[in-house]
Amino acid sequence: MLRSPGREAPDSPPAGRFRPPLVAGVAAAAVAVVFGFLYVLGLLVDGDDIPSGTRVLDLDIGGMSRTEAQEKLERNRAEFVPDRLPVRMGDEAGELDSRAAGVTLDAEATVDDAAQSGSGPLTVIGRLFSGGGGDVAPVIRVDGEKGRAALAGLAESYDRKVRDGSVAFHDGEPAAVQPRAGRSLDVDGALAELEDAAPDREDDPLVLPVRETEPAVGAAEVDRAMARFAAPAMSGPVTLTVPGGGEIEIAPEVLGEHLAMEPDESDRLTPRLDGRGLFRAPEVAAQVEQVGGEAENARLRWDGEQVVVASEATEGREITQKALAKAVLELLPEEGGDARTGPVGARVDQPQLTGENAGRLGIKEQMSSFTVEFPPAPYRTQNVGQAAKLIDGSVVLPDGTWSFNDTVGERTEANGFVEGIMILDGKYTRATGGGVSAVATTVFNAAFFAGVDFEEYGAHSFYIERYPEGREATVAWGSLDLKFRNDSGNAIYVEASATEDSVTISFLGTRKYDEIESVKGPRTNVVEAGTRTGDAEACEPQTPLEGFDVEVERIFRSGGREVDRETFTTTYTPRDSVTCE
Repeated sequence: MLRSPGREAPDSPPAGRFRPPLVAGVAAAAVAVVFGFLYVLGLLVDGDDIPSGTRVLDLDIGGMSRTEAQEKLERNRAEFVPDRLPVRMGDEAGELDSRAAGVTLDAEATVDDAAQSGSGPLTVIGRLFSGGGGDVAPVIRVDGEKGRAALAGLAESYDRKVRDGSVAFHDGEPAAVQPRAGRSLDVDGALAELEDAAPDREDDPLVLPVRETEPAVGAAEVDRAMARFAAPAMSGPVTLTVPGGGEIEIAPEVLGEHLAMEPDESDRLTPRLDGRGLFRAPEVAAQVEQVGGEAENARLRWDGEQVVVASEATEGREITQKALAKAVLELLPEEGGDARTGPVGARVDQPQLTGENAGRLGIKEQMSSFTVEFPPAPYRTQNVGQAAKLIDGSVVLPDGTWSFNDTVGERTEANGFVEGIMILDGKYTRATGGGVSAVATTVFNAAFFAGVDFEEYGAHSFYIERYPEGREATVAWGSLDLKFRNDSGNAIYVEASATEDSVTISFLGTRKYDEIESVKGPRTNVVEAGTRTGDAEACEPQTPLEGFDVEVERIFRSGGREVDRETFTTTYTPRDSVTCE
C-alpha cells in the first residue's frame, strides 16, 4: 500500500469519536452489580413479610407475615364486605344479605396479591428509598349459585305483575281500576352486576337491572270507559217492554252483578254482559216467567152431540236470554228514564190446537170414553186427580206417540203427588203416587176402544177386582210406561176428568172403525194363593186371590163386518194373603 511521504498512520482513533469496548463493558457490569446489590438488599430488608406500607383499602398490613396479614383481613371482613349490601331496583331501595348471596373476602388471595405486588426488582429497590409498599385491592369472591338464589328471593318481593286499567261494578256503582306498570328484577343481569362490583367498595347502593312492562290499557282508556259507558250504565234501571203487554225492569244492582268491561283486540274497554246469568237472576227470571209463557192449546169437550171449544187457545211468548241481553246492552249507555226504556224481542209460539183448526185436524167426534171407579181415599183422590189434570188436553197428531210417563211426569211431591198404596213385588206397599194405576187403566181402555195401536203397556202383577180382566195397565217411573201410537189418520184430543172416586178418559177425533168389540176368554192355568207375613213398617194387609191366565180379543168392525182382530194375553200371579206384624 502506498503512503504519502513524510506521513505515518495514527496509533489510536481521535478522542470523542467512539468508546473503547473495554471501558463500556466495565461500566455496564458496574451498573448490574449495583442493581443486584440493591435488589438483594431490598429482599434482605423485607424478607418474607408483607412490604411495609402495604394497605388493603384503608387497612394496613405492611410488615406482617402472610399468616398475620391473612388473619387481620379476616377479622376485618366487614371493612370489605358489609353484612347488608345496599341495592337499588328502579325507584326502590333494598338490601342483600352478603353471606346468603355468597359474597366473601378471599383473604389468602389478597395476601398473595399484596406479597406479589412488591416482589419485582424495581419495586424492591424502590422501597429502599421510598420506605413502603402500596395499595392492594381486596379479592372478593361471589358464589354464583348462592348469589342467584338470593337475588331470586329479592325478586319475589320486588316483582309485580302488570295490571291493565279496567272498570268494575259493585252494588250498582261503577269503579275505575287504575292501570299499574309491571316490573321484574333481571336476576341474570343483577348477578353480573354483583360480580363486577364485588372488588369495589362503594358507598352508593348497587344498581340492579330491572324490566318494566307497561299496561296495555292505560288511564286515558279507563277515563273514557267510565264517562262513555260505565257511569251511564249504572245511572238507573232499564225497562224492557214485551210485545203483547208487560214490562221487565232491571235495577242497577242486578245489572252490575252480571256486567263487566274487558279489553278488545285494540285494547279498548268494551262492555260484556253475562246474558245467561242475568236471565237466571231471580229478580229477572220471575218477571220473564210472568210476561212470557208457553202456548196453550184450546180446550175441547164432548157435549154429548159434538165437540165444542171449552176455552180458546192462547199464543205463547218466549223471551230468550240472547234477546234479553241484546235489549239491555242497547239501553245501558243511555241516561234518563225514557231513554232507558226499550222493547225486547220475543218469539211467539202458536198453539198446536185452536178452536178454528180443530175441525181441520179431524177432531170432530168422540172416538171412545171409559170410566174407572175406585174406593175413595184422600191419597187416591189427590193422585188420580193430579194425573188426570196433567193428561187433560193432550193432543196426539197422526202417527204421533203418546206416553203416560212423559205426559204425567215422575210421581213426586214436587209434581203434586202424595204417598199412597201401590203394588210392589207382588204385594201392596206404600209409595208416592200410589193409585195412578187407576188412571193408566182408564187410558188403556179408552185407547183400546179408540182402536189405536199400543207400543208399550203392562198389567198389574196380580188381578185387582175393580178393573176389567186382561184389559188394565199399570206404570212405574223409569221401568214401565204406557204408550200408544195414533194410527187413526187424524189428530186425537185426550179429555180427562176425575172425581173423588172415579176417573174418566175420552178420546176425541175421527173414528177409524165403526165399532170396537172386546171379547174375554175364560181363566186358565189357575194357581191358588199362598199366605205370607209382611214387614210391619211398610206392610199393607191383603186378601188372597188366585192367579190365572186370560185372553181378550179386540175385534175391529167397519161396514158391519169384522176387518181385524187382536189378542191380548195376560198372566196374573196369585195374590197371597198377607198379614202384618
